[in-house]
Amino acid sequence: MTVSRRSLLRASAAAIAAPVVSRLPLVDRALAEGAAEPAWKHGLSLFGEVKYPAGFKHFDYVNPQAPQGGLIRRLAVGTFDNFNLAVSGVKGSLASGTELFMETLTTSALDEVSTDYGLLAEAVSYPDDRSSVTYRLRANAHWHDGQPVTPEDVIFSFETLKQNAPFYGAYYRHVTKAEKKGEREVVFTFDGPGNRELPQIVGQIPVLPKHWWQGTDKSGRKRDITQTTLEPPLGSGPYKVKQVAPGRTILYEKVADYWGKDINVNVGSNNFDQVRFDYYRDTTVALEAFKADQLDFRTENSAKNWATGYDFPAVNDKRVVLEKFPVRNVGMMQAFAFNIRRDKFKDARLRRAFNFAFNFDEMNRQIFFGQYQRIDSYFSGTELAATGLPSGLELEILQTVKDKVPAELFTKPYSNPVNGNPQAVRTNLREALTLLRAAGYEVRNTKLTDTKTNTPLTVEFLVEDPATERFVLFYKPSLERIGIGVSVRTVDAAQYENRLRQWDYDIVVASWAESLSPGNEQRNYWSSQAADIPGSRNVVGIKNPAVDELINRVVFAKSREELVAATKALDRVLLWNFYVVPQWTYPFQRTARWDRFGHPETMPKYGQAAFPNIWWWDKDKAAKVPQRN
Repeated sequence: MTVSRRSLLRASAAAIAAPVVSRLPLVDRALAEGAAEPAWKHGLSLFGEVKYPAGFKHFDYVNPQAPQGGLIRRLAVGTFDNFNLAVSGVKGSLASGTELFMETLTTSALDEVSTDYGLLAEAVSYPDDRSSVTYRLRANAHWHDGQPVTPEDVIFSFETLKQNAPFYGAYYRHVTKAEKKGEREVVFTFDGPGNRELPQIVGQIPVLPKHWWQGTDKSGRKRDITQTTLEPPLGSGPYKVKQVAPGRTILYEKVADYWGKDINVNVGSNNFDQVRFDYYRDTTVALEAFKADQLDFRTENSAKNWATGYDFPAVNDKRVVLEKFPVRNVGMMQAFAFNIRRDKFKDARLRRAFNFAFNFDEMNRQIFFGQYQRIDSYFSGTELAATGLPSGLELEILQTVKDKVPAELFTKPYSNPVNGNPQAVRTNLREALTLLRAAGYEVRNTKLTDTKTNTPLTVEFLVEDPATERFVLFYKPSLERIGIGVSVRTVDAAQYENRLRQWDYDIVVASWAESLSPGNEQRNYWSSQAADIPGSRNVVGIKNPAVDELINRVVFAKSREELVAATKALDRVLLWNFYVVPQWTYPFQRTARWDRFGHPETMPKYGQAAFPNIWWWDKDKAAKVPQRN
């Protein structure tokens, strides 16, 4: 799946394309017939008008004549034991590629910000106060068994996901019910008016087949959507599961009679006959597999690998192509994240001390080849990032929570400590010790000790990958210099997920990707409610009334100006509570591929590589660089 708000958040926005039964746009047809119908829309954007008109043929960034065929072998790290999205946040490890057979009501445009057009749905309407939204399904949308996609399926999906999946429970907490209206319409009612994005993000609910989940499997056993399963679920999308080797490989094949292959949002996409995911335990082994032509494409997240790992014959003779794609659609916070549910991390001064002990400059020089920039915002790289001192509307918003936030944020810009020379390192370590003393610690016999309990401070970093372990181990000596006992525990993917769900960790490496139009997903990231829901993205355990109030300001913003100001205010408050030690960022997606594929000459502005969605198998290139079996 390409990188859009939907793939980042598993929710995005809603929208719609013109109806199948008539080439006349819905609104125009209603006027022509003199009917007093709602203002049906073919597309929705959170702010401004949509780019593509009703009845558009295809997105500008695709090749509508893209060749069909070929197999792509994709990388997955870890393992899998589950195809059931409904429980993926709390049970098992979800298989890669479920988006290939599972569809939503709408799909995102990769050349617009927070804009969506219809996939399973053909039209959407909502009242001016946005107190509800109605979606109308396409008449020809059907499951792979030939049964139509129905309003009952949509309602079942909404209720099941909201009840069983922590993310959807938080994301759709303001959607109170879903009801059938007419033959193909579903009405979603909200708990109040004014939530600017709810009508749109409702369109991102993955739609599940009610009749299949309430039926029986081949052995006659009744299916249970509250449990994990390795039985390939029935889907409606362009691909279906052909073959599964649990924990190792999943092979998807294109559905010959896929109902949606010719609708405008799909033209030029889904061009491969087969898609295979091969699982590797860690990224080091995966890189070697790529070099051996066991994988076709990889995104390289390691600066060291990018600098030193691609000097092999296939790169030198151009059989492997290295290409970077700009990241324009994502703000990223990647960090060492504290579990503040644990008493030892509740004092913000202690958490801030960890930042002073982090020598990013030396780490960047020694192990990252100087490629990275330090992150200083939860919305790094976007106009939503807080900078300088608060002013204007952001300041007005912060004044409403003035008694609940650190006073310093009004008088000092947030900044990370800067190292770079021995003197700076010593100064920062002294500042760390000053903060720790203020938090009630002192060094006794080389160990940082709680003066009230006489307990040495020890922390465990929980990681799941050798690449992560490498930079955690670089950080470890700096913390030990100020007396903190540090251990690093590397576990497999399944253990890691289970420990996260049980809040069983001190510090983890976490990341939160932010769209250019944040909204309801912020509740799942930072809200007090999410802090107590296993499987939520609030891995820090934040319970802060000011943060809760600012999330509401973001969600209910009435204009782009207000959204930007409210998001900056939220960003600033999160930063000044020192919930994390920010890490680093890079403004490009680094990719490597065996040269047997083609992509459009003009790539979508907000899609990064958009692989494999709009790519295709190039027979001429593949003849020169044949796949190794």
